[in-house]
Amino acid sequence: MISYFEDIQFAEKHWFWLLLLLPLMVIWYLIKLKKYEGELHFSSFENFAGINSSIKAKWRHINLVLRLLAVSLIIMALARPQSRSSWKDLKTEGIDIVISMDVSLSMLAKDFKPNRLEVAKDVLKDFIDARPNDKIGLVIFGGEAFTQCPLTVDHKVIKNMFGEIKAGMMDQGTAIGLGLADAVARIKDSKAKSKVIILISDGVSNVGEIAPLTAGEIARTFGIRVYTIGVGSKGKALQPVAMYPNGEMEYDYVDVDIDEVTMGKISEMTGGKYFRSTDKESLSNIYKVIDKMEKTIISEKSFTNKAEHFLPLGVSALVLLLLEFLLRRIVFKSIP
Repeated sequence: MISYFEDIQFAEKHWFWLLLLLPLMVIWYLIKLKKYEGELHFSSFENFAGINSSIKAKWRHINLVLRLLAVSLIIMALARPQSRSSWKDLKTEGIDIVISMDVSLSMLAKDFKPNRLEVAKDVLKDFIDARPNDKIGLVIFGGEAFTQCPLTVDHKVIKNMFGEIKAGMMDQGTAIGLGLADAVARIKDSKAKSKVIILISDGVSNVGEIAPLTAGEIARTFGIRVYTIGVGSKGKALQPVAMYPNGEMEYDYVDVDIDEVTMGKISEMTGGKYFRSTDKESLSNIYKVIDKMEKTIISEKSFTNKAEHFLPLGVSALVLLLLEFLLRRIVFKSIP
């Protein structure tokens, strides 16, 4: 019975006011019982010691209990118990995003703690987690470009790959044009209505066969929006100036030089936006802005089905009343 009512709601609860009749029925029963009870006077009850009451006497109030239960069930049936089953039809239209990240040696600069690259990877993980419905890919570039991960909805794979990305792992230099062109090649054939590239760099393009603005034109041709992010503090920053064969690096304070003009033009021509990040907090805020600008489309339709459950209660009440009638007429029949 308890499980029956777990998902039940009553459409017309005002009928429950009739439950106030139940105590009145009990009072009326007690008054009638007192009225029809007879009295016998004995000088002593010693002769009745050890005599047990009959079963009929013990159960003489069962008719009242059955009647109260029947009335309760009738009232509950009048309150129209209903169960509801609901479901949702979700249609998700995600956005395809390719992240193109600079991994040149300058990304080890210590104006970000511990360095620019590690901060960029940490913030990117949060950005990826915030977009569960999107396909995301990853391109890295230095003096050349490489697709680290094609577009995928398995975001765990991308985040695991961040551990393999090291600054200086590619040819020396900063080929922004190649990094952008490789990202375009990975996303241009996407069937998504919205295609986005997020390009992160901390320098000036100084190598590569494709100029950054040419890559930007290609992105615009394929209807791809490019958000560019310049990473680096203002002024000078402690960063590697030489790497020795044994892997050790020499650091020195070097002017932070980001080609903001070119990166801004790329974003402007593709309908994106250029951002400058000078610390981890500002970089995190930039991704939050991009997240709001590039919202995944989710359409939702809700369906609800109602089922009436008064019939079992009504039938149960009828059975109880019939049982009460039979007991009153046969077992507990009163003799005038």
